Amino acid sequence: MKAVEKLNVKTKEGKHICVGLDSDISRIPGILLNEKNPVTSFNKKIIDVTKDLAAAYKINFAFYESLGRQGFDALVETVDYLPDDVLIIADAKRGDIGNTSAHYAKAVFDELGFDAVTLHPYMGWDSVAPFAEYEEKLSFILGLTSNPSAGDFEKQILNDGKYLFQKVILKTGEWNKKGNLGVVFGATKLDELKNNFELLRDLPLLLPGVGAQGGSLREIKEFFSSVGKEDYIVNISRSLIFAGGGKDFEKAVELKMKEYHAS
Repeated sequence: MKAVEKLNVKTKEGKHICVGLDSDISRIPGILLNEKNPVTSFNKKIIDVTKDLAAAYKINFAFYESLGRQGFDALVETVDYLPDDVLIIADAKRGDIGNTSAHYAKAVFDELGFDAVTLHPYMGWDSVAPFAEYEEKLSFILGLTSNPSAGDFEKQILNDGKYLFQKVILKTGEWNKKGNLGVVFGATKLDELKNNFELLRDLPLLLPGVGAQGGSLREIKEFFSSVGKEDYIVNISRSLIFAGGGKDFEKAVELKMKEYHAS
């Protein structure tokens, strides 16, 4: 099944939560630290109690790369453990010259088996094209991000009066010849989301920033319902996966997942 098809099946079922596996080993319950690979064990428990309501999972490479070989093993084992019918996103934020991007794409899609990836577009089409060649995969281009200093560059005004992030979204639409590109748009930027919806209407959306960063899942769902858009997922990481501690931490995660889904 193509990545876009996976996304559409889940979102048509009313499932819009992307579980962010930002599995910081310093925050994993102590009961797991004696496991062979604590991150793998933690992720499996999170997946077990969230998979019925999740539309996607996003693995943030930083939390795995920082652990070296153990982290890489956890990343591979986590991808292998995830259900086949959910979208699996590599949050790697790649974007380099064409030849380098071709190898990044091969690593993420062919070797590691991800369905989707996050990319930054600063170097233009050359850096995106190798990923876009994978027609069955999905690439989310960074548009307007959820971090406080996003405006340092993303909201710079260009000579034509547009913000830089608006130009990125327009370009993504132009590049999307194969229907396998989407946009990352911060859930903390609800006003900008509403004001720029016409640019985003035809693109799948990944919206980070709900939970610890302050974005409102309920408000996002209400807005998209009002405009008839279904192909979006909202990433929730820390406030979900670290909702509980101790030996029964996964029960708190399961309850939090149900709470978010019902919002």
